[in-house]
Amino acid sequence: MRNRFDKQLDTLHTSLIHMGALCEDIIANAAKALLDGDELFCQKAVVIEDEINLLERDIEQMCVRLLLHEQPVARDLRRITAAQKMITDMERIGDQGLDIAELSKFMLGSPVKSDIHIADMARATIKMVTDSIDSFVHSDLEEAIAVIAYDDVVDDLFDKIKKELVDQILKDNRMAGDCLDLLMIAKYFERIGDHAQNIAEWVHYSLTGSRDADLSGISP
Repeated sequence: MRNRFDKQLDTLHTSLIHMGALCEDIIANAAKALLDGDELFCQKAVVIEDEINLLERDIEQMCVRLLLHEQPVARDLRRITAAQKMITDMERIGDQGLDIAELSKFMLGSPVKSDIHIADMARATIKMVTDSIDSFVHSDLEEAIAVIAYDDVVDDLFDKIKKELVDQILKDNRMAGDCLDLLMIAKYFERIGDHAQNIAEWVHYSLTGSRDADLSGISP
């Protein structure tokens, strides 16, 4: 009985890794669509987002079956509960990655994106998503805590970009439309960072039983 349950947990773990990899892919393609101005990356993001949605449903059904049929306790229960929460954040990362890719279509040839820190914010957000998934894959508590702390970096970049965009509009109000689109893109990156932080917090919970990480002495 336990061997069967362990195999089911392994399948769940593998499916979560696959979904996490798709989240990394969609953010990378969205960032390339924005920074390189290539619509091919937008098309790839659409395909990846569909895969993420399908996988979310499969994993949710898997978790429900495990909870109903196996009635897990202690750490096993935490793992399954955390998986249910994590796939919600992963699905939203997929949605917001696609939103960035779609908005990028309106930024083709815009000079504004090279004048603000949007590329830095994209890299910082990709790092958060990648590291949060890695912390899950390797059951790495220290990496999960580092991701939680690193959210401050993404938040600071968002504040910086808001100020830069205001300055751009004051300098040339003909750029107001591009600036508003970039503000929305920055907001989506900021939300993705929040979801990556949530994933890391659920990793922390699955390993410790608590979502409250001790960030003292951790520098982002």
